[in-house]
Amino acid sequence: MTVAEVDAGAAVRRRPGRPRDEEMDGQIVAATLEIIDAGQDVTVSRVVAGSGVSRAALYRRWPSLTTLIAAALDVGRTIPPEYPDDVDLRDALIDGFGLGGSSVALAVSGYSEERFRQRIRLVMSDRALQKAYWQSHVSRRRVPLLNALRSGIERGELRADLDVEACFDAIAGTAYYQIVVRGDRMDDPAVAARLRSAVEVVWRGMVA
Repeated sequence: MTVAEVDAGAAVRRRPGRPRDEEMDGQIVAATLEIIDAGQDVTVSRVVAGSGVSRAALYRRWPSLTTLIAAALDVGRTIPPEYPDDVDLRDALIDGFGLGGSSVALAVSGYSEERFRQRIRLVMSDRALQKAYWQSHVSRRRVPLLNALRSGIERGELRADLDVEACFDAIAGTAYYQIVVRGDRMDDPAVAARLRSAVEVVWRGMVA
């Protein structure tokens, strides 16, 4: 059973009257992440061997390898809190994209560079996994900043016709371009400077 052979849309289900064993779930996800970090293909056999759980337990908790891999890829990531109503939106963009310091935090927060590159390799080779990871994890992390920008529109600080999703993508796309296309390192100060310049350009087009 490979990623391509499973239904990307399958949800994690619980058996009636049988609570999830969170410790066992953690073992399964940890084993999956070790396989990913080792650069190996994630298979049921490898997950079973690495986690010590039975195939039945694995299938019961993760009927789709795609959703399991997506969960493993997101280990170490968090959803940011909502921004206060009086937040400075320009500062929120800079901080939200990890540019308050010297690293490209948005693209790789919670990852080593090696894990980030493994994530890119996996999602680019499997569109179903890419969509599952986007829907279940990545898109949720955008919400607080998008909500802050929408509030800025309501207050008249930002253009009424502003497409906040497109603004977010424009900045995030610049971050990924540095690492994925240019091959620069995430901790390179020049990358942070380039991204900060991109934020400033986009910001000038956002303000009312």
